[in-house]
Amino acid sequence: MASMAQSATSGSDEIERQNRIDLAAFYRIVAMLGWDEYIFTHISLRLPGPEKHFLINPFGMLFEEVRASDLVRIDIDGNVVGESRWPVNKPGFVIHSAIHDARDDAHCIIHVHTTAGMAIAQQRDGLIPTSFYSAMLVDQLSYHDFEGSVVSEGEKLRLVQNLGSNNHMVLRNHGLLACGTSVAAAFGAMLTLQRACEVQLAAQSGDRALIDIPHEVRHAHEAALRQTVKDAPANDMSHVERLLFDAVVRKLDRVDPSYKD
Repeated sequence: MASMAQSATSGSDEIERQNRIDLAAFYRIVAMLGWDEYIFTHISLRLPGPEKHFLINPFGMLFEEVRASDLVRIDIDGNVVGESRWPVNKPGFVIHSAIHDARDDAHCIIHVHTTAGMAIAQQRDGLIPTSFYSAMLVDQLSYHDFEGSVVSEGEKLRLVQNLGSNNHMVLRNHGLLACGTSVAAAFGAMLTLQRACEVQLAAQSGDRALIDIPHEVRHAHEAALRQTVKDAPANDMSHVERLLFDAVVRKLDRVDPSYKD
């Protein structure tokens, strides 16, 4: 019996170790792509198990410095579980905690203040269906109005209601948020949203009328993407998301693999 318990503990430790490596890689990738903002914003990841425990970045550490061993384990209220050499920015986890608590499928949540994302967040019409990327998102994108820098209990409820079942959100006057069932899924969601914002700003800078993609064409576009998923092994989009994430991780490894430490 003791050996079985030890084996279960060992397996649990290995699962957490792999989650730590994936999340640390995500932090480094965000820095590599220029989506980070010094020591601010967060990516959180729920750990497997009945407890609602999460991994998050230490407050005060640049994303480009984050290592697997640096990530802090916290509970749903942002309290540190176990020991940590670093503090956690609890107010920064409030947005994440609201979604984690309401959405069992939102295992990984990323919130960023990219220039492109914040610029689109200030536009009254938000993201418009004029590009390949935005066409994928317009019908799957949520918005949440800015209510100030402190998220109250009432705002947490409104935030969750506004997000609904979508995995992409524009926080008006604030920034971008994306979530997914895994680190790879959350990365793919944010990549699509960020690229849509970047391309829209570039197109608008030309000071010419933009071409809207008709609603029926957007639906055909989505159907084609669903066919891509059907062609993937096991009819599973997570396979495609993992291929994308692993490809970027290989690029990261060529630059600096120290995130695994």
